[in-house]
Amino acid sequence: MKQKKLAKKAAEIANALEREYPDAACSLEYMKPYELLFATRLAAQCTDERVNKVTPELFARYPTLRSFAEADTAEVEGYIRSCGFFRIKARDIVAAARMLTTDYGGEVPDSMEELLKLPGVGRKIANLILGDVFGKPAVVVDTHCIRLTNRMGLADTRDPAKIEARLREILPPERSNDFCHRLVLHGRAVCSARRADCGACCAAQWCDTGIKTP
Repeated sequence: MKQKKLAKKAAEIANALEREYPDAACSLEYMKPYELLFATRLAAQCTDERVNKVTPELFARYPTLRSFAEADTAEVEGYIRSCGFFRIKARDIVAAARMLTTDYGGEVPDSMEELLKLPGVGRKIANLILGDVFGKPAVVVDTHCIRLTNRMGLADTRDPAKIEARLREILPPERSNDFCHRLVLHGRAVCSARRADCGACCAAQWCDTGIKTP
């Protein structure tokens, strides 16, 4: 019964977010699948806005996957320094480019198992690629997703793997990817880390925090 109630709550919230944010899309800018892969790696502990300022020059300097694979890591560091943790990110990007070139024929793989083999790729990045590039059901658990699902009462843990499993249980597969994108938009606009603006929330009547807020 609890599962059914959660699924109904999730459906109502998903409907409200869909009405509020009809255009659900990743805010990272890219033209090629591997560019989204690298941009997402840069976005770790960095804003998408900052990444979008960095990637045009980065992708212009390295216009092909092979050019990334042959890049000097120290030079890549110079382009991405403002994204933070630039040394390990540069190392992962160059290593991933080499692996994609040598092991995958220059193509980004379309399975969770293969994506997780790439340097610097965890489930969050892999799910984003599967959902946005390949149109497969995906659950991207980022900081917005963790914060909002807990406030809403859809999850009671901050463990990304457990939240992903819960959302897969209560959301229809075809809605999961867009739902996660809309949580990001809602987290930026209304339900921020600083405070939940329940008076401005389109889903307040189904949200545990919204229900408790006078």
